[in-house]
Amino acid sequence: MLLLSTMHLTKAYKQHVVVNDINLKIKTGSMTAVLGPNGAGKSTLIKLLIGQLTPSAGTVEMTHTRQPGVVFQSSVLDDALTVEENLRLRAQQYRHVPEQRVAELRVQLGLTSFFHQRYGTLSGGQKRRVDIARALLNHPEILFLDEPTTGLDIQTRTAIWQLLQDLQQRERLTIVLTTHYLNEADTADNIYILVKGCICANGTAAEIKRRYARSQLVLTVEPDAQSAVLTILAQTEFHVAGNQVICLPTDMASALRILTMCQSNLLDFEYRPGSLD
Repeated sequence: MLLLSTMHLTKAYKQHVVVNDINLKIKTGSMTAVLGPNGAGKSTLIKLLIGQLTPSAGTVEMTHTRQPGVVFQSSVLDDALTVEENLRLRAQQYRHVPEQRVAELRVQLGLTSFFHQRYGTLSGGQKRRVDIARALLNHPEILFLDEPTTGLDIQTRTAIWQLLQDLQQRERLTIVLTTHYLNEADTADNIYILVKGCICANGTAAEIKRRYARSQLVLTVEPDAQSAVLTILAQTEFHVAGNQVICLPTDMASALRILTMCQSNLLDFEYRPGSLD
């Protein structure tokens, strides 16, 4: 079921077009990642989707009964209040949030060990968990996250990412996130890559890598055997870097054939699958 779609969505400030003719389709229960470098228009797109900005042209259609959850790059919580105080205060701003909802999120998002600490004293990863809890208070059908792991260390980023995947799978929560950490999008159901406000690629991670990212087979060659190896590779796309020959095989079977033909002339080899990077 389609939960959110846009048609020719555009946002311009005078002559500067930030989001340019964007068409999105987001299904219920899916995880959608919007990738792109800084300044690509990712944050502006999120603000258009949640209604914080008015489009210059185009439309946003969203089928939902509850206000969406949003986690911004900058927190909206109060540093001087405890985690519990922040969440209970925010819960009062919604209608029909059950009394036990804060307690549920405390357990679900792993907030127990710092539940009574002031928000301003928490680590970056702890703050991000609380921010996500705040966004989930009213059981939203769709959660928007704008670069949720920026500035966090790798271990904390991994933990936050696992938390988001668990939420999506366990509660069939629809998630839309922006990020410039490309590896974070590998498990997304759909990826939109944004450059200068335009979508330049769209699909699953596997589809995008198959279309645009070439796998590499790096051969470390015996010093006196390079000419023999290059002769063997006459029908293969490759380039030479010192004593390494970097081949671009079309598939795994092709890589195995190259290794078999060249094995007697090799010191080492490495296969590097195509990546979103």
